[in-house]
Amino acid sequence: MDKKERVSIYIDGSNFYNNIKLIKRKNERVNYAKLITLLAKDREIISIFYYVAPLDKQYNYQKYLDHGKFLNFLRQIPKFNVVLCELKKEDKAYGIKEDDVHLAVDLVGDAYENKYDTAIIVSGDADFLPAIKRVKKINKKVENAYFRSSSAYKLRNTCNSSIKLYKLVGEFMEKKDS
Repeated sequence: MDKKERVSIYIDGSNFYNNIKLIKRKNERVNYAKLITLLAKDREIISIFYYVAPLDKQYNYQKYLDHGKFLNFLRQIPKFNVVLCELKKEDKAYGIKEDDVHLAVDLVGDAYENKYDTAIIVSGDADFLPAIKRVKKINKKVENAYFRSSSAYKLRNTCNSSIKLYKLVGEFMEKKDS
């Protein structure tokens, strides 16, 4: 009996959210369980990581509370890990997020610990190129799931394969309950 290919999914939460905002219609939401199933296909899901900086409660307390509820909802999905990353303020404006660094470190660390055969990176950000190249050196596969509106060609070209999320939107978006 053949062993199933092991997959870990790494989601750049800010990148994903901003792309969904551009395409979603009113009263729609992402069905994250369905999205994960579509990405993994018939492979064994080892883990899912969602990297995000928490919202500033002093900026908008209600949005902060809503975001916390959303993150708790994600934590209920089996094997789903929310990785909270610091968002550093620079001169009264938000600047440096640590989510890309955390994602890259986990991607490489998990590869060296042999936790997956294939990593799926949900992002269009070319900042991950050095980490992807390092992971591929130890014979791990990397897939890039991306939206057309924010996709770095170099990222797609460096990965073993790509998943066009904009073609799957109808399968993982659903109507909100009234």
